[in-house]
Amino acid sequence: LRNLHLTLREGKTTAIVGTSGSGKTTLLKLLLHFYPPTEGSVRVGDLNLNNLHSTVWRAHCGAVMQDGYIFSDTIARNIALGEEVIDRRRLLYAAKVANIASFVESLPHSFNTKIGQDGTGLSQGQRQRLLIARAIYKDPSYLFFDEATNALDAHNERVIMHNLEHVFRNKTVVVVAHRLSTVRNADHIIVLEKGEIVEQGTHTSLTDRRGAYYHLVKEQLELGT
Repeated sequence: LRNLHLTLREGKTTAIVGTSGSGKTTLLKLLLHFYPPTEGSVRVGDLNLNNLHSTVWRAHCGAVMQDGYIFSDTIARNIALGEEVIDRRRLLYAAKVANIASFVESLPHSFNTKIGQDGTGLSQGQRQRLLIARAIYKDPSYLFFDEATNALDAHNERVIMHNLEHVFRNKTVVVVAHRLSTVRNADHIIVLEKGEIVEQGTHTSLTDRRGAYYHLVKEQLELGT
């Protein structure tokens, strides 16, 4: 990443798009404080993220990363991660938003079904929906999604994105996406190329400009259905 200057507005959804290797996941990991910037700073309001312990910061964040981890435990405990007493209402709500409730409830032991380490026994799509449910259950102020629906079929993605519209209200959301259906409704879109921001704006303004975003939509973003 080079010469990056951007503002993520509170309570709004920002989409990050770009070709493979443009720095999208790196940017997300910087925001989550997986590592500090070598130059410059990441600030939350007036607070430098380097001055905030990563555990404290991440307590306010929900993230669905491409390498998200599934534990060898029950489905309920994988969604309500680290909770001694699981809130059943929040558990069901999170599962419904992630469109995995009907699948879980069809299992003999429902939410008490134990799954293997790293999601053994689940399909890639089910695993991804479980990770989405985990982020929703946490009910954080900040949500970070790194191509969180890339393993889903068009139907599941459409249902989940519709459900997430309600969840996203009044939360600060950053979405790395490769499908137009995920990007077009964002309040703000940032276009990365070789680690730099080449364009930013709304879907309409960027499409009208007929620049990098326009060509990305035409050539690379999956249109979905």
